[in-house]
Amino acid sequence: MNKYILIGYPLGHSMSPMIHERLFAIKGREATYDLVEIVPEDIASKADFLREFKGFNITIPHKQNIIPLLDEIGESAARYNSVNCVVNDGGKLIGYNTDCDGFLRSVEKYPMDGKVLLIGCGGVGRMMAIEAARSGADLTFGILPCDKERAAILTEEILTICPNTKIKTALTADIDESFDVILNASPAGMYPKIETCPASDSLIEKCSFVFDAVYNPIETTLMKKAKSLGKTAKGGSAMLVLQAVKAHELWDNDFYTNEQINEIIIAMEKQIAEQFPLKSGGEVQ
Repeated sequence: MNKYILIGYPLGHSMSPMIHERLFAIKGREATYDLVEIVPEDIASKADFLREFKGFNITIPHKQNIIPLLDEIGESAARYNSVNCVVNDGGKLIGYNTDCDGFLRSVEKYPMDGKVLLIGCGGVGRMMAIEAARSGADLTFGILPCDKERAAILTEEILTICPNTKIKTALTADIDESFDVILNASPAGMYPKIETCPASDSLIEKCSFVFDAVYNPIETTLMKKAKSLGKTAKGGSAMLVLQAVKAHELWDNDFYTNEQINEIIIAMEKQIAEQFPLKSGGEVQ
């Protein structure tokens, strides 16, 4: 039986076991998927331990400090200097970044080559910003005052990768213009502070498409407002499942139909709703 794990610290609650177990089951594969907490100061000594597994996923805080333990990294992992999936190829550890695959598949029908407002520019926001630039977006960073330096650094990085990208930065509260797409990479609206919305009603009204990387709650305040105005809006649950699907393509060359993927997304959303129940009015219980 092949063994797989997710490493990180602290891990707390994770949807990963449920998602991966269902993906293995669809293909009839006998495999285990467990959570393993590794404190940051111990990761450097875990190379031999990690080679015991056919593959593994990585989350905070190890997405970068795992790289010295690997034998090779793929193109996307090199682009972000960040690894969230490793394949054990006969003892050779190869690192990949599947977060970008999950994001791109989630917004594949969005006009990402148009005017894009990205709210938040750290962590997942960095990946989303680079992929938006690679898609040809006219990109605006919507930030808080404390994020000015981070946005400036990311702007320089993007212009190194995509020199012709149009980028500007503004305080989100000051932005008042139309966008084709609004991307939320900030934690605004995440459980339990579900009433928070990262964009004003005016901004939402002037856009056409919304993507919120938050997956708990399933439907954020941003998504609700966008849908009520007739906009196309998606949340982060599909992205989470799709990055896992990409991991299985890399681990076992397994591919899944849209129907199979959607069934897992629905099951994950149901589990989130059961574990983090909301009152009828949408408040946290």
